[in-house]
Amino acid sequence: MENIALIESFSEFKDDKLIDRVTLMSILEDVFRNALKKKYGEDDNFDIIVNPDKGDLEIWRNRVVVADGEVEDSNKEISLSAARKIEPDFEVGEDVSEEVKLKDLGRRAILALRQNLISKIHEHDNTNIYKQFKELEGEIYNAEVHHIRHRAIILLDDEGNEIVLPKDRQIPSDFFRKGENVRGVIESVELKGNKPTIIMSRTAPGFLEKLFEQEIPEVFDGLITIKKVVRVPGEKAKVAVDSYDDRIDPVGACVGMKGSRIHSIVRELGNENIDVINYTNNDQLFITRALSPAKITSIKLDEENKRAEVILRPEEVSKAIGRGGHNIRLAGQLTGFEIDVFREGVEEDVELSEFTDEIEDWVIKEFSKIGLDTAKSVLEQDLEDLVRRTDLEEETIRQVFQVLRDEFEE
Repeated sequence: MENIALIESFSEFKDDKLIDRVTLMSILEDVFRNALKKKYGEDDNFDIIVNPDKGDLEIWRNRVVVADGEVEDSNKEISLSAARKIEPDFEVGEDVSEEVKLKDLGRRAILALRQNLISKIHEHDNTNIYKQFKELEGEIYNAEVHHIRHRAIILLDDEGNEIVLPKDRQIPSDFFRKGENVRGVIESVELKGNKPTIIMSRTAPGFLEKLFEQEIPEVFDGLITIKKVVRVPGEKAKVAVDSYDDRIDPVGACVGMKGSRIHSIVRELGNENIDVINYTNNDQLFITRALSPAKITSIKLDEENKRAEVILRPEEVSKAIGRGGHNIRLAGQLTGFEIDVFREGVEEDVELSEFTDEIEDWVIKEFSKIGLDTAKSVLEQDLEDLVRRTDLEEETIRQVFQVLRDEFEE
């Protein structure tokens, strides 16, 4: 029985999978050696000759001629009378090479061999895909929506590779339909059970940085350097930029005339508000710029503990904190300082952390999330606005108001 289908499939694999000749030869030899080990126990006395271009395969078993009745290992030894059936002039001690036909392996072994070959080819493909995408980590990639699930979107690229965009890596306003193209950065690539898992992200700061590289020539050319990116995906981002060429205005170059250059980036990110800031080693100036659009009256720095006390006029406080506390939180992440906001002219104020005996800790944390850390900063807020911006009930906020007012009335 000649296994024509198996032989023909060698060149078929080579064409379909675009495997180079040397790699295919190595895979084929490995597969056949496994089959020989199963049948004969060992394979080190076999020579395998593979020609994947033509689909030719030869297997030769090498044995030593021993006297009749003295064969101890039938795989490595052959009796004199059996050897002389191959060539009549063989003598004891000589080496005999005999071709092993595929049919000698048996039908079941051949079927298993073919399945093993397919498995090895797929394993090779998966390794190559893993290596390919591992080199693309942190780079922007395009793929098409193939399947929409509750916790993730499954994408396919032009080569049919599967890429996963988890729900928590999507911008909150993202809405994709099947067949639609999606851009993101390759965040991570892992081999799980010999199959590569490729994760894409649209929320990573690196995605915004790579969009700057794509859309702004001076960034791509290295004339402008992005020092740091911080984001609340879909809401707000701050990007610190710098240039070693004094003739270039890095902020102006990134934003463009009337925001023309940054507009496509904002649109890609679901209208995320992007502040582009000139980087500086002067911490005081950097914090001032990071808290834009608020105008700072004065700053007191504690370099050792990386804390900054910022004094602002009352009407500037809400600008510094920003909607949902995003502005002050991102400014802190960008500069590496914990920023405390104080109102100009207010001599007496009390940290909310001082009220833990009367206000539960989780309630204080809710206020802190939106940048309110002191008693007066809470009292200056509108009740309905606080209900909207926090997860607190109206009654809870009224009780907090009363506790704080009592503090200042005493």
